Amino acid sequence: MNIRRTFLYLMTVVSLLTSCRSKEEMTFSMDPEENIEALWQIIDTRYCYVENKGINWSAIHDEYIEKAQSLKKGDQMALFDLCAGMLDSLRDGHVNLYSSFDRSYNTAWYDSFPANYNATLQALYLHDYRIAGGLYYCTIDSGKVGYIYYPSFSSSISSANLYWIFTTFKDCKGLIIDVRNNGGGDLNNAYKLAAPFFTDNQTVGYWQHKTGTGHHDFSELEAMNVDTALSSVKWLRPVAVLCNRRSYSAANFFVSIMRYAPHTALIGGISGGGGGMPMSYEIPCGWMVRFSSVRMYDRDKKDIEQGIEPDILITMKSTDQDDIIERAITWIKENK
Repeated sequence: MNIRRTFLYLMTVVSLLTSCRSKEEMTFSMDPEENIEALWQIIDTRYCYVENKGINWSAIHDEYIEKAQSLKKGDQMALFDLCAGMLDSLRDGHVNLYSSFDRSYNTAWYDSFPANYNATLQALYLHDYRIAGGLYYCTIDSGKVGYIYYPSFSSSISSANLYWIFTTFKDCKGLIIDVRNNGGGDLNNAYKLAAPFFTDNQTVGYWQHKTGTGHHDFSELEAMNVDTALSSVKWLRPVAVLCNRRSYSAANFFVSIMRYAPHTALIGGISGGGGGMPMSYEIPCGWMVRFSSVRMYDRDKKDIEQGIEPDILITMKSTDQDDIIERAITWIKENK
């Protein structure tokens, strides 16, 4: 099953639904109650985590309809803030509202967690680096350890990129892959980066999509598999994957995958979650709401929306070194 192909299909359906309106239907309504009601209905019927969030979505409806009734009509920014406030109750980084003057976003899912990342301290290790595709790489610890920093899964990775990186690291005792503060991107890149660390094709997770308007209307689980043919090279030495709460979406999925690779440890803080795949719908005023409509699970069929616990939990405290990178170096030496 190609989850990217399925996602593109779903987005095509959405595009058709929003583009097939007649000229008479192309009028937009700024009525606060109408927009709040439409936004609430979209989330209630199409968002895939209503039950998982543990919130009373019906009570949210009554609260925000009442607020909409007292809102001045024509005040677009006030309406935007009201809609965004309702969406914020979902505490989901994949939920956004887009207008021509603003984009809503939620930070509650990571605000209360340690940052576990400092670019200034990271620069003490990431120096004299090369860049292959979206991957920044160099050797550290006197050439004994390979270090890869991947800031976004939106940046492409090719088999040739991986070949040159692993050729550079051929004499290293182990490898660090740092996906801290990686907000996600293309799942295909997660598969590509994981492939060198598996010796055979494996099921590493499952997914399912909404099939109806009910909170429990979902398709059967379908397997998500690592394909070792995506990489011409293999790495069978220790590999430490560094993550923090802002390792989100595709980065979170990569962290989940790597739990099943041999000789691997997850080090740092709990990852950010974001186990859903987003799609978009339009509300009456013409703004677009983006939200998760596909749920993903790990190999044990456990929901990964809330994040992945690391094997070695560590919080950065030092001001002169990156404690998480240092702990990864130590782990590699212990497991060489």
